[in-house]
Amino acid sequence: MVLQGDLAARPSRGVLDDPDRLRSVRRLAVGARADAACDRIAALVERLVDVPVALVTVIDAERQFVPGQVGLPEPLAESREMSLSHSFCRHVVEDGRPLAISDVRRDPRTRDNLSIRDLGAVAYAGAPLTDPDGLVVGTLAVMDREPREWTPSEIALLADLAEVCSSEVGLRIARAIAEEARGSAEEARRTAEESRSHAEEARRTAEQSRSHAEAAKHAAEEARRIAEQSRHGAEEARRLAESAHDQLSLLGEVTEALAATMDLDEALGRLGRMVAGRLADWCFVTLADQSGAVRHVSAAHRDPAYAPDAARLADLAEAAPHALRSMILAAQRAGHLVHKDDPGPSVLRGRPALAGIAEIADRLGVGSYLIAPITAPVSGRAVGVVVLVNEPGRPPFDPAQEWTAAEIGRRAGLAVDNNRLYGRQRHVAEVLQHSMLTELPQIPGVELFARYLPAEAGAAVGGDWYDAFAQPDGSVMLAVGDVSGHDIEAAAMMGQVRNLVRGDAYGRDDAPGQLLAQLDRALHGLRVPAAATAVLARLWRDGDDYAVAFANAGHPPPVLLRRNGEVEVWWETPEPLLGLIPRDGRATHRRRVAAGSTLLLYTDGLVEHPARMIDEGIARVRAVLRDCGHLPGEELCTRLIDSAHRRADDIALLLIRLS
Repeated sequence: MVLQGDLAARPSRGVLDDPDRLRSVRRLAVGARADAACDRIAALVERLVDVPVALVTVIDAERQFVPGQVGLPEPLAESREMSLSHSFCRHVVEDGRPLAISDVRRDPRTRDNLSIRDLGAVAYAGAPLTDPDGLVVGTLAVMDREPREWTPSEIALLADLAEVCSSEVGLRIARAIAEEARGSAEEARRTAEESRSHAEEARRTAEQSRSHAEAAKHAAEEARRIAEQSRHGAEEARRLAESAHDQLSLLGEVTEALAATMDLDEALGRLGRMVAGRLADWCFVTLADQSGAVRHVSAAHRDPAYAPDAARLADLAEAAPHALRSMILAAQRAGHLVHKDDPGPSVLRGRPALAGIAEIADRLGVGSYLIAPITAPVSGRAVGVVVLVNEPGRPPFDPAQEWTAAEIGRRAGLAVDNNRLYGRQRHVAEVLQHSMLTELPQIPGVELFARYLPAEAGAAVGGDWYDAFAQPDGSVMLAVGDVSGHDIEAAAMMGQVRNLVRGDAYGRDDAPGQLLAQLDRALHGLRVPAAATAVLARLWRDGDDYAVAFANAGHPPPVLLRRNGEVEVWWETPEPLLGLIPRDGRATHRRRVAAGSTLLLYTDGLVEHPARMIDEGIARVRAVLRDCGHLPGEELCTRLIDSAHRRADDIALLLIRLS
């Protein structure tokens, strides 16, 4: 289905109707359908910028097509087409430059746009996608469903990714041009065949009339010459089209490989293995850190039989860091691709320290090479190099291969910058998260153990927490909760909710259900915009055993390991999350627990998995407690954490051993 808008909202013509721009749009041939490469780029943007909606758009004179998307609602996610009355991206096309709007409802250019009503769009940022002549054919765009101040780093990242996407656009347009050339060549060949047919007819006529024989012969020769030229032209057009397709595929695979892992050594190793055999016979990659120290060295050859030589070459090069730094500095000074035809390993033999490298290079074969700088987009400096080498006897690298090599270096640089940014963000986030988690108290007869494990992806900040503190009457308050979200705001909300629990419960003998009901009222009265699950429990000595009173607000149930090895799950009737609708009261449940038992409180990251039921996760926790309950508390926590599927959610757990 296509979203229809008011025709009166149709944008002004001019840029949108430019015939050269529309010709490039037609050559892209995206149409109202999904494009796998564009969907991968949209998914990459959605992860790196952390937005609910990411789009790759192409805009003609009447419609906006969406070949790549993450987060659009149906039916638009299926139809991939919308009227320009719903398009924020048309402003980027008309202006020819990036556009960032924190609240489209307040901007005169966009406040009447129908996407506000139909898609719930509130914040928008887009960067232009250009063809090889610089004409804007579409956008790489992101949207949020609440007001958002776009940071300079987010805009710069979006612009860099748009340049990468523009490279894809350029390759597709080049392939379309090559296809057009091939079509013209085929037409020329058909014409030549017709000419040859005419020539044959001329020869038959010549047999009947000797006076015309010489003319027929000349006509036939000319026809054969034209046919041969046409055939060569068609073959060349086909070769160019196939080469453009191969390079487009390689660049797409390289981008996906670099984005698939935050382990920089693994990413650059994958890059070398992909390039060797497709762009060159063998490949060498090195990277330096910000201080200039060598950070990574790897080598790969197209022939697996040479893998030991490639590994040895990388080891010897790593042992000669001065030579590697010199190579990177030379790339910095040049500022562009460096190539050499037919140098031979003699370029290395003149330096005694590199004699071992020269010997291996002799075996691998050095006929010609390219040095592509790995350029960090933020600083614009070369931080490493990708060296592509062909064996002797191979033709020199052609201009298309040189362009592809330079593009690979640029994309590797983007991955390096993203890795550094991710590392800084993750470190800051983990320090912030752990600073918000309390130190466990020392309580006679009660051993407390806790763990917090951040999610594998993102900035590692979330809303999971645990808490334990002693009451003046000798009882112990225990809490585990999870505030919705996985960002700085969720962590801030978590801190507020945890402090409200502590402040409200300390010194009071109210039942946990009453305390959670009061927390509900406080969240609404203080206008704390948090939605959270939680288990709150009070534990006290009762004769030789212990008594536990607990309340559960939409949280996974506590699990108890009795001293006889029996494991029980404290299922109760589910109650709503905190922060949704204030309740006058919440239920308090009571249990008697023998000394020697172990109680486990945890968040859903320990038991949930997108492809499985929560019951399977709880069964897994029960099995770990049953099989490993005799282990020391810290080791038992490790076994529980190790049993969880690594996922995009945090884990917090609180283990209570009663003696």
